[in-house]
Amino acid sequence: MAMDQIEVDETAALAVAGCLFHGFSDASRLAIVRHLALGEHRVVDLTEHLGLAQSTVSKHLACLRDCGLVESRPQGRASMFSLSHPEATMNLLSAAERLLGLTGDAVALCPNYGLPPAATAVSGVRHG
Repeated sequence: MAMDQIEVDETAALAVAGCLFHGFSDASRLAIVRHLALGEHRVVDLTEHLGLAQSTVSKHLACLRDCGLVESRPQGRASMFSLSHPEATMNLLSAAERLLGLTGDAVALCPNYGLPPAATAVSGVRHG
């Protein structure tokens, strides 16, 4: 394989990895994924447990399904949602929690992707 082909393949692989992490980039989607780690749930179960609007949960479930992270099966008039790859998903989230523990407040204080100052004050993250 030519060197330029390797670079293209690596660039494409990194772009796809970026898409995966973008799927996890919303706190509501993460909450849904964590709740689905407990087992199958209907949209109504998720809305009640997470305190989110039905439309919000449905939108995030559609995103997660489109990414191949969540699957559904019909049960009567409802759909039961579950993680497509529960072990791999939980391994990824566990690794993220370990990394967050190692970085301390740096991620929350990141000037590009961190929490806004008001949110970090509420969460107890120190500034400066």
